[in-house]
Amino acid sequence: MTGRGTGAGTETEAWRRVAPEGRRFLRGRRSAVARLAAWSLLESAHTFLGGYGVARALDDGFLAGRTATGLAWLAAAAAGALLGGFALRGVFAGLAGLVEPLRDGLVRRAVRQALDRAVADPARAADAGAVSRLTQQTEMARDSFAGLVLTVRSFVFTAVGAFAGMAALAPVLLLIVLPPLLLGVAAFLATLRPMADVQRRSLDTDEALADRLGELGDGLRDVVACGGRTAARARVEPLIAAQERLARRLARWAALRTLALGTAGRLPVIALLVAAPWLLAHGITAGTLAGGLTYLVQALLPALDSAMAALGSAGTRLLVVLERFCDPAPPRPDTAAGESKPRRACRAVPSAAVAAAEFRAVTFAYGRGAAPVLDALDLVVRPGEHLAVVGPSGIGKSTLAALLAGMLAPDAGTLLVAGSPARRAADARGPDPRRTLLPQQAYVFTGTVRENLTHLCHLSPDPGGPCSGDARIRGAVAALGLDGLVERLGGLDAEVRPRLLSRGESQHLALAAAYLSPAPLLILDEATCHLDPSTEERAERALAARPGTLVVVAHRVSSAARADRVLVLDGTRAVCGTHAELPARSPLYRDLVGRWNGAADG
Repeated sequence: MTGRGTGAGTETEAWRRVAPEGRRFLRGRRSAVARLAAWSLLESAHTFLGGYGVARALDDGFLAGRTATGLAWLAAAAAGALLGGFALRGVFAGLAGLVEPLRDGLVRRAVRQALDRAVADPARAADAGAVSRLTQQTEMARDSFAGLVLTVRSFVFTAVGAFAGMAALAPVLLLIVLPPLLLGVAAFLATLRPMADVQRRSLDTDEALADRLGELGDGLRDVVACGGRTAARARVEPLIAAQERLARRLARWAALRTLALGTAGRLPVIALLVAAPWLLAHGITAGTLAGGLTYLVQALLPALDSAMAALGSAGTRLLVVLERFCDPAPPRPDTAAGESKPRRACRAVPSAAVAAAEFRAVTFAYGRGAAPVLDALDLVVRPGEHLAVVGPSGIGKSTLAALLAGMLAPDAGTLLVAGSPARRAADARGPDPRRTLLPQQAYVFTGTVRENLTHLCHLSPDPGGPCSGDARIRGAVAALGLDGLVERLGGLDAEVRPRLLSRGESQHLALAAAYLSPAPLLILDEATCHLDPSTEERAERALAARPGTLVVVAHRVSSAARADRVLVLDGTRAVCGTHAELPARSPLYRDLVGRWNGAADG
């Protein structure tokens, strides 16, 4: 969350950012605006008839001794009320044509911003501010916009009808009513900017509090176990106290706004009553005076109260919320950090997205006096890439996979996963949802086939994610060619007995579980070694087509040939390239390919 200034400059800047978006939104919905205005004009007619009918009923009817005429004018005013009710029905239908598209557009923008932030900073992919924008703030914008349009529109068209009626009865009424009305409106408008500033700070604090609580929630077990409740409370309480202070300030401004509402809503009536003797002495009839009071009390002032209340609360809140949706997404890095100086091994320049994994001069040895298994290894794995790792037995392939999976920690250098430091698999925060490792010994447990296929899905934050429903599971079964085995076992709800499965069948089930895993980085450490070549090929192609990145420690050169790139570990240097170009660059890989071709020919 970026910091935001306060004061007039901030308010002006916020308006400059939101106003063009609002104009484009309204231009794209001219027909809905036109329908809303047409129905609102009927409300103006209702307002006009309300006061004018009362005035004529008194002057031309009851006070003149013509009761029938008076009743006819009152009937006309009542017909205007019915007309207003009919118009209000059309107003709500037209309002839906503006409100619902606004909410849908904000939801789409919130999702896009969250995805952009996740790409730019995967460590903050679970952005609590994005959740707030998707839930609380979109609904806040929708409700605020609906209330604002409804009440401001009502005031504008009610004022048109009321002012037209006063002018038709006696223009002098406007000279008495307008000055106190404008004074109250000016006092009210003076409160909008500071209220918007307080509400902006309140939303900033709310998002910061959501982020802080999310961080503490991840480590809540450690906080309790280590007696860190006091420190945790110290991180949260200042934000809660700030929210409390801001709520009190907002209440004070709301009190001033109420005073302004009283000025605009009551002074015009008082002024008209005070001026009544003078008006009557100068030829203004009692009916005209009653009509003017009717316009004020029954139409104009209630509409003004509603409009000012909406502007003071919904209007400032809408401006602050929309400002967040206008925030540009964080810029994406052009290259991974550290790309300015190429180093040995496999440092391909990634795309605009953050690398799926990155080794920066990583060194690892099994013991202080042991020779390094990996020595200053540099490697960038691109998002969505299929990378194969090959080399002779004991050269460090499984070590590299264990480092990627968090089973081991580097002795030196830096290992990043999705742009942030990799954490150990034994971290108290639980499994890392960014990666899944399948070792050579497949993990199959006593339980149903369904449970064995979906046990990795708990890593997904989305309850409707890739494991929801039989259709997804059966899609994975079909993609990996597992139909025959599942049928032989008795279906998805049949019980699996691991001891009755061959090692190849166990690996096949484990590969399907990996296929359904939500982790964007999938690591196979010779996880297909017990499968026949055709089954292995089908499984690897399905896993490579799955969204995310696939790293395969290959035991067959055919597996490397299917990969986008191949990393060759030979004990002295690491070479990275495509299957076609590596024979010319790596004698070891050329030898492996030659032996593989010879075996195939034999």
